Amino acid sequence: MLTLLIIIIVLAFVFDLINGFHDAANSIATVVSTKVLAPLPAVIWAAFFNFLAYWIFDLKVANTVAKTVDGSVISLQVILAGIIAAIIWNLLTWYYGIPSSSSHTLIGGFAGAAVAHTGTFTVINQAVIFKTVGFIFLAPVIGMVISYLITVIILWTFRRANPHSADKWFKRLQLVSSGAFSLGHGGSDSQKVVGIISAAMLVYVAQIHLEGAAIPAWANVQQTVDAAGKVHLHVPSWIPISCYAAISIGTMMGGWRIVKTMGTKITKVTPVEGVAAETAGAITLFGVSQGLGIPVSTTHTIAGSIMGVGMTKRLSAVRWGVATNLLVAWIITIPVSMLIAGLVYLAIRALGI
Repeated sequence: MLTLLIIIIVLAFVFDLINGFHDAANSIATVVSTKVLAPLPAVIWAAFFNFLAYWIFDLKVANTVAKTVDGSVISLQVILAGIIAAIIWNLLTWYYGIPSSSSHTLIGGFAGAAVAHTGTFTVINQAVIFKTVGFIFLAPVIGMVISYLITVIILWTFRRANPHSADKWFKRLQLVSSGAFSLGHGGSDSQKVVGIISAAMLVYVAQIHLEGAAIPAWANVQQTVDAAGKVHLHVPSWIPISCYAAISIGTMMGGWRIVKTMGTKITKVTPVEGVAAETAGAITLFGVSQGLGIPVSTTHTIAGSIMGVGMTKRLSAVRWGVATNLLVAWIITIPVSMLIAGLVYLAIRALGI
């Protein structure tokens, strides 16, 4: 059992690494497309704020992800199948330059493997899934509205400013806004892997309890319930630190195929619009992921924010065909990940793992 747990933890870190370079575009696409930073300094800048998020945010998203399915039916094989499915989907979408959601593919994989394990959809925590699916549509809309309003306010406030001076100042401000968005990205996306590893550790701890053995300090993961009935996750510090480090390293590797899609194909972005889009994305991530604990997609959020700034010029400035293709990819991510995870779980069971 310990060997399987170690394999799961290693693959979880691999997924986090892939998540980093897959989602690097979310943090750096606008700052690179506006030529504020070259690609290499941009990913280093983003990675720094990804890791910094460890000391700022609590584990609300991790707690939500750990509750995706009924804890009584979770096995290490279920978790393993979910992670493998998520890795497969992330690599496929990265290869084709599709900015899909790493958060949603992991949740979909976890749920699909559990369904294959039990043969029923009742094991899925419907509240978690419905909230997550709802924000597939709400996150880009929220980002779009906020970025549109921020852009309008900026343009009206600085309407008499010297264009050259304003452009210079907003290039500097874009470093701040991209850092804020990367902070939200780290705080949101790193935590879902914390949740998956914690779920695996809870299974391991339960087995140790049955055997009557002492729980080692490195495996001391606990879930407690407060007076209001809310479940809280308590994990050893090595788990979140490792997850934040993995996603930061992945971000430094950069997913250049997706950077091109996010930074240039949706709409052309100026430094002013980059500040507006990244600020709107950061506000959305802080509010939804950290305020509500919902694993919202950073991909969806920044894509909607970029569309919002494009709409301030004219509706035709947004390439709606590209946006439609992105929406299709977002919608199919959870069901396709569930299907892949189900097939992977059946293969694992057939091999007797």
